[in-house]
Amino acid sequence: MSGKFRVVDPEKDIAILRGLSSPIRISILKLLHMSGPTNINVIADTLELPQSSVSTNVRALVEAGLVETEARNARRGTQKVCRAVYDELIVTFKSDAPTDGDTIDVSMPVGLYSVCDVTAPCGLCSIDSIVGLLDVPASFLEPDRMKAALLWFTSGFVEYQFPNNANIIGSELDALEFSMEVSSEVPGTSADWPSDITISVNGKALGVWTSPGDFGDRRGLYTPGWWALKGSQYGMLKTWTVTRSGTFVDGVRISDVVLSDLDLAQHRSIRLRVEVKADARHPGGVNIFGHGFGNYDQDIVLRLRRGSSTAQRKRLDGSDFVCI
Repeated sequence: MSGKFRVVDPEKDIAILRGLSSPIRISILKLLHMSGPTNINVIADTLELPQSSVSTNVRALVEAGLVETEARNARRGTQKVCRAVYDELIVTFKSDAPTDGDTIDVSMPVGLYSVCDVTAPCGLCSIDSIVGLLDVPASFLEPDRMKAALLWFTSGFVEYQFPNNANIIGSELDALEFSMEVSSEVPGTSADWPSDITISVNGKALGVWTSPGDFGDRRGLYTPGWWALKGSQYGMLKTWTVTRSGTFVDGVRISDVVLSDLDLAQHRSIRLRVEVKADARHPGGVNIFGHGFGNYDQDIVLRLRRGSSTAQRKRLDGSDFVCI
């Protein structure tokens, strides 16, 4: 995938929203996203729709700027081949009101780790297929690992190297956040399979969060159809936040590690390590879900925050968090 995306302004891009307003057109876009350029006949056969209906809806998608078509030579005459223009559409509601602070976000594909050391059972897969060999840790070194949309291992770690954009912020940070979809890992699945997952930044452990299980009761919203139902289907979207007063997971305090402990000014990069220690109380493995798998269509997101108002700073410092 090229990763081409389009930010949609709902006040201006009415044609795009109209193009997305039909379940048939959504099905066509999903098919093109998964299969690549496809001709009208194949689309009709795959979706079990009349060719005339597909042609009409493709025409609407072309008018909306969401699909491009071209004529290609076939054994009998020519065929019309359709291609999705964008891999992602992001609908955003813009506001002219001033914001309380600035943020910088960086999204990291789950397969783009810089260092790894994992134990089997383990594996990786893209949205199309398995990467390398299952349960062979050396497969985590495969060049195609960069296409991974799901990875799992029993113990060990993967470490991601994010650019340190703190200097771009230009003033002292209020918070550093990481967001990712994760679960435990067990052969098959089990909703009751706790796993202690340790998150570290630049070698400093932020604390342990215990995943309750490995979820497979239903297919993940974005999990591709070829992935067996007996495998891990989705995780929980969790956010680790480091502020000036401590570290939190979804607002629940897990440690006293604060921003100054990370000494970000002394590092060119921000190194995130996701780890399951072999000697953990609950060494239940980990699944990390990325774009195209699970219930949340996102990769690992790093967010840097600064310049919050007093009210926002209070919330980020954890004083407004409710622990349950």
